[in-house]
Amino acid sequence: MQKNRQKRALAIHDISCIGRCSITVALPILSAAGINTGVLPTAVLSTHTGGFSGYTYRDLTEDLAPIAAHWKSLGLSFDALYSGFLGSYQQIDRIAELFRAFRTKDNLILVDPVMGDNGAFYAVYSERMAQEMRKLCAMADLIVPNCTEAAFLLDRPYHVPCTEAETRELLLALTELGAPCVVLTGVSLQAGRLGAACYDKRIDRFVYTDAPYVEGFFHGTGDLFSSALLAALLNDFSLEKALSVAVRYTHRCIEYTVEEGQEARFGPCFERATPFLLELLQK
Repeated sequence: MQKNRQKRALAIHDISCIGRCSITVALPILSAAGINTGVLPTAVLSTHTGGFSGYTYRDLTEDLAPIAAHWKSLGLSFDALYSGFLGSYQQIDRIAELFRAFRTKDNLILVDPVMGDNGAFYAVYSERMAQEMRKLCAMADLIVPNCTEAAFLLDRPYHVPCTEAETRELLLALTELGAPCVVLTGVSLQAGRLGAACYDKRIDRFVYTDAPYVEGFFHGTGDLFSSALLAALLNDFSLEKALSVAVRYTHRCIEYTVEEGQEARFGPCFERATPFLLELLQK
């Protein structure tokens, strides 16, 4: 591999035209981190589905395979394939085909199994999505669920682990889905703090990182976190260090949102915090 070669990632997410999430978060974060980033839109929405009603929704399932086939004809390759919000459960098989078509011995497949939060599915999802999402998790090198999505994937009651033992057990169970590395977000092992835990089955290593808890619910933080995590990994950070980068950056985004009095439903103020992310990636 050529030294200092610019890496290329593919972000497979919806386009929410208003609301900082999905492609409108993944593309600028990865690009700012020096990653050549292509996108595969799974749906187009006037806004994201959290905190808004009356939004428009266009499913792009029929476009996915032709786009991927064109890329294959061009001989394109990707250092990372990164999936997030999918337009429907029917898209799972299309994305699985894309993973098979573009997988190499060196690239990274990161699946953020976006399905819900706070114990409930997002408006356009159902139990069928969880059943199908397990297929993508089995193909991934790394999955990044929140506690709600972990419960759906494992067909368990929703529960936020509050001890290290509970967190370890949950992470181990998630690796049984097939991905050797799991990052679980929204974990609090200490009062007044919130963070993420990861387990790397390949080296049997557990790591937890947190930051001060900020009161409120901020739509889009999962996409911020996963995009920052991937940005650090593609800049050759270890999983442990990438976890720290993602937690610290996400926390700073939330701080800016609160300081500026912005409506949480429009997503965290990640633009103001991007210089901080670049500082973290220089360390």
